Amino acid sequence: MYVNSADRARFLEVVLVKGGRTKIRYPAELLADDGARVTVRAPWAGDAVRDFGFVRFEAGDVFTEHYWRDRWYAVKEVRAATGALKGWYCDITRPAALLDTELVVEDLDLDLWRSADGADVRRLDEDEFAASGLARTDPAAAAAAAAALDELEALARGDGFAALLA
Repeated sequence: MYVNSADRARFLEVVLVKGGRTKIRYPAELLADDGARVTVRAPWAGDAVRDFGFVRFEAGDVFTEHYWRDRWYAVKEVRAATGALKGWYCDITRPAALLDTELVVEDLDLDLWRSADGADVRRLDEDEFAASGLARTDPAAAAAAAAALDELEALARGDGFAALLA
């Protein structure tokens, strides 16, 4: 189902699960659902500024988030309140599940950042992933997560990133 301006806006809750517990939940506007990919838009859901050194997430930022039911990642376009593109923050996750009005996503600790100009592509939180013990408790999921990070990095460094989000 695609949602356009003629349709009444549909809101749902994004539920981010980490380590078996809900890490955060926040309302988001459903923009599109084609059966494989769910796209939502939401304001920065954090209660404070989050400064990574290479990017700051803060009040007024808007995230257009793409989740897949058949891929092990989510890609979030980040824009400042002015509309200026900051970049893309990518989470390595289990495939998303849309359950009625909740979009449930399990975060697997690995992340990737791609700056707006594509010059800065960096892997994040590989230490957290190693410490999570997923490789021991669910080796297949750990392998899928590692492969997803490699795939996203290749797309982010090449021409495939734009096509992924088209």
